[in-house]
Amino acid sequence: MTNTISPRKAGVTELNAAVPQTLSRQSGESLVEQIVRSVETRIDDKLLRTGARMPSIRQFADTHRVSRFTVVEAYDRLVAKGFLESRRGSGFYVRERSPMLATNAASPRASEAPPPHLDVVWLVRSMFRQNPQQKMPGSGLLPVDWLDGELVANALRAISRQNQNLLLQYGNPQGFLPLRQQLQLKLAELEIAATPDQIVTTSGVTQALDIVARHFLQPGDTIFVDDPAWFLMFGSFALLGAKVVGIPRLPDGPDVAQLAELAALHKPKLYVINSVLHNPTSTSLSAAKAFQILKIAEQHDFTIVEDDIYCDMHPGSAIQPATRIAALDQLNRVIYLGGFSKTLAANLRVGFIATSEDMAKRLSDRKMLSTLTTSDLGERTVYKILSEGHYRKHVDRLRSKLDGVRDKTAKQLERVGLTVDIAPPAGMFLWVDAGCDTNVLTERGMEHGYLLAPGSLFSPSQLPSTRMRLNVGYMHDVGILRFFEREIGSLS
Repeated sequence: MTNTISPRKAGVTELNAAVPQTLSRQSGESLVEQIVRSVETRIDDKLLRTGARMPSIRQFADTHRVSRFTVVEAYDRLVAKGFLESRRGSGFYVRERSPMLATNAASPRASEAPPPHLDVVWLVRSMFRQNPQQKMPGSGLLPVDWLDGELVANALRAISRQNQNLLLQYGNPQGFLPLRQQLQLKLAELEIAATPDQIVTTSGVTQALDIVARHFLQPGDTIFVDDPAWFLMFGSFALLGAKVVGIPRLPDGPDVAQLAELAALHKPKLYVINSVLHNPTSTSLSAAKAFQILKIAEQHDFTIVEDDIYCDMHPGSAIQPATRIAALDQLNRVIYLGGFSKTLAANLRVGFIATSEDMAKRLSDRKMLSTLTTSDLGERTVYKILSEGHYRKHVDRLRSKLDGVRDKTAKQLERVGLTVDIAPPAGMFLWVDAGCDTNVLTERGMEHGYLLAPGSLFSPSQLPSTRMRLNVGYMHDVGILRFFEREIGSLS
C-alpha cells in the first residue's frame, strides 16, 4: 500500500521549514521582519524548494500565534522582493530565483579588491559596502551610535501627524520657507546677514556644490580647491570639463602667495574652500588669511565658495575663534554652503546655499530644472529639530564626545608609529603621517576589513602620499591600533 501525505500534514511540514517555531516579541525586529528574514534565509539555503506551497495565511497565523494581518504583510513583502509568488485561489508559492537576483542580493556583502590604482570611486563604493561600520577609520561620518536617532525619529513622527496631504505634494523649489527663516537666524549668529530669499535648500552640500559649479563653469574653465581637500568634488568638477588646480593648505589657511600667483596664471572662475574645520586637517582659517583671500578674489575676479559643513562641530568661542569669509564679504563675492548630514543624519540630505538674492533665484531655477524640488519631508524634519531647541544641545554633546577622544587618540597613534604634527582643538579628523605609502597601507587595511582614507585621494594630483585622514570617532577599536603598529613597522 502506497503511503500518502495528507494536504494538512504537507502544510505543517512546509510550515516547519518556513520559519522557526517561536517568534520573539522582545527583539528589535517586528514580527513581520522576523518572518520575512526567516523565509528569505530558508529559500537561499535551499530548505524551501522552488515551487513549494507556503502554508495558508490562516494556518501560519494559528501555528505561530500571530495575527492574519501580520502574515499577509509578510507574504506581500516576500512577493515584492521576488521570493514568493501569489496564485489567485491557490495560495503562495516559492518563486524560482534567477541568477541575476541571487547575484544582486549578495553584492552588498561582497568584498571588492582595490583597483591597481586607488581612486575616489573605489573609496566611496567601499564606504557604502563596509560591514561592520565600526571598522571605518577613514570614514567622513561620525559613528551612528554617536548620533541621536530618537531625536530624528521623534521629529518624523510629529510631522507624520500633520496634514498628510502636505507630504504627498512637491515642496517649494527654493526650499521649505520656515526652514529658510530658521537658517536666517543661524547665519545671523555667524554674523552673516541673509534673508530667506537669499537661501536655497539642497540635497546636502554635495548637490549644493554641483549646482554652483554647473552655473559658473564651462568646459576648459579653471576651479581652485585646497590641497588637500574633500576628494569627492575633484571628479565631479572634472566631469564638467573643468581644470582642477590645488592651492597648498597651511595650518591657518591656504598659501596666499601661491593663491595670488596661480590666480594670475589661471584666471579661475571659482575657489572652493573649507574655512572652518577643514577636511581633512580639521584646521581653521585665520582672520588675516580670510581678508587676504577676499582681496585676491576681488583683484582676479573669481567667486569664493565657502563650504562650512563642519560649522557646528566648532565651539565658536573666543579661545578658538573661527572666521568665515562670508561674514567679511556679506555674500557679495562669497557663496556660503552648509548642511546637517555630519551632525544629524547623512540620510536626511538637507543642505543649503546662501548667496545674493539675484544669484539665489538663478541657482533655485537651476535646481528646479534638474530635480524640481528637494525633499520637503527632510526639510520639515530639520526645521522641527532646529526650531524646538533640541539641535543646540545635540551638537554640544557631539563636541564633548569628540573632545573626550581627540587628544587620547593622537597619543595612541604616536605610540604605534604615526606622526600627528597637526593637533586641532576641534573637529573629528586627524591628518597624520604614516611614514610610508598610504595607498599600500590602505590595500593591506582592506585585507583585514579596515577602510582607510589615503592621502593621495585628497589631492587633485592623486600622487602617492605618506599622509592619511583618520576619524577619531572610530579609533576605539584596539585592533586598528595593532594593525597600524604591525603594518607601519613592516613598511617603514
